Amino acid sequence: MAAQRDSPTASPKKKSATLQYLFDLDSKDEPRRKLAIHFSSSENEEILSIISYCTLIFTFTDPLESPSQQDLKRQKLTQLLSVVKLKKGPLRDQILAPLMSMLSTNLFRPLPPPSNPSSTQDLLDDEDLISTFSPAWSHLQVVYDILLRLVTNTDPEILRDHVDHPFLLNLLSLFQSEDPRERECLKNLYHRIYLRFTFYRSFMRKSMNDVFLHFIFETERHFGIGELLEIWGSIINGFTVPLKEEHKLFLMRVLIPLHKTKGMQAYHRQLAYCVSQFLQKEPVLGGVIVRGILRYWPVTNCQKEVFLIGELEELVENLDPGQYRKLALPMCTQITKCLNSWNSQVAERALYLWNNELFVTMASLAIEEIFPVVVEGMEKNLKWHWSKSVRQLTQNVKTMLEEMDSILYSECLQAIDLRESRAHQEETKRKEKWERIEMAAARNQFNHHVACVSH
Repeated sequence: MAAQRDSPTASPKKKSATLQYLFDLDSKDEPRRKLAIHFSSSENEEILSIISYCTLIFTFTDPLESPSQQDLKRQKLTQLLSVVKLKKGPLRDQILAPLMSMLSTNLFRPLPPPSNPSSTQDLLDDEDLISTFSPAWSHLQVVYDILLRLVTNTDPEILRDHVDHPFLLNLLSLFQSEDPRERECLKNLYHRIYLRFTFYRSFMRKSMNDVFLHFIFETERHFGIGELLEIWGSIINGFTVPLKEEHKLFLMRVLIPLHKTKGMQAYHRQLAYCVSQFLQKEPVLGGVIVRGILRYWPVTNCQKEVFLIGELEELVENLDPGQYRKLALPMCTQITKCLNSWNSQVAERALYLWNNELFVTMASLAIEEIFPVVVEGMEKNLKWHWSKSVRQLTQNVKTMLEEMDSILYSECLQAIDLRESRAHQEETKRKEKWERIEMAAARNQFNHHVACVSH
């Protein structure tokens, strides 16, 4: 008799992925399972009901608003986030369309006027002094998380009808928010859209450029320039070599003019990174970049001068050595003006630049041209500068320059003495000439008075 086969064990029934089970799974933070989730019609209606409630907007400043309703909305937003995070596959359009509409309603709102418009662009290092935190952030944060999940997990072609040009322009306008948390979320979201929605890249670059140009030449007031430059830093990093003409124009017409605004300190770190990325891609652009920065050098803003001296030092390290001789004179001329500054921080930062080996190497290649300028600046500091530390640093740099070429340094000193002697002689002649004119005028006045009395 044949052996009896074991009867197959009935497989356990998979637990139904109900909406409540989905919420519980996310709240318990269990390991994510690859669930093929399909919502029933009743569950779709429940999601639509949650979405509809989340379109209710709270200002968090109106005393008539109910705190319990605010908490309920946050709970419902969190439930929607659970659906988006754990749902595999695209959402149906009957849910996706109202969901995107709800997200737009929450995000695209009128921003409050600047809390301190008079000092909006006089930004210093401490961002806390000018940051204003949105009272609605407890809701906005979840809304941004939902949108980021949608953009990350959904096919761009499915979202194309919802994430369109007006949507992207509205997102870009939110970079004006004073809340740094919102700008950080926007930066990550906008960058993610740029990476995934390749068919929008040209439009997104142009839109950001329009914001920069409006900022540079119209308002000089925008809180999100630093975040937009961070996005651009990543974009530039992905450029292929040789660079396209479009990208070079962006460098010359946008990045370099961004050095001229009075609030440059707020975004200088990101700006310097973008410029250095261009220089690393094509070192021959060094001449355009250095001359552009020198063209927008500040006259009275000492803090900007300190930042720009540091940027020039970084640029020297990436310059094409073939351009050293061409750039040595204009760069050393500006640095000499800075070391003669009455602001000790500017003067000291300019003098410390002479500790950079590459800068000294660049100067040595055009030593005959730059020494007359630099030596005169050194001697002015030693004679007239009020700061003892600046005079000491100047003496150290002078010793180094004399070691480079003592004969040329002495010749420059003699030329300075000769110019001063000639200037003194000219001044003496000018004074003597004026004395003769004044004496002649006095005689004429006396003779005229005598003539009037005799008549």
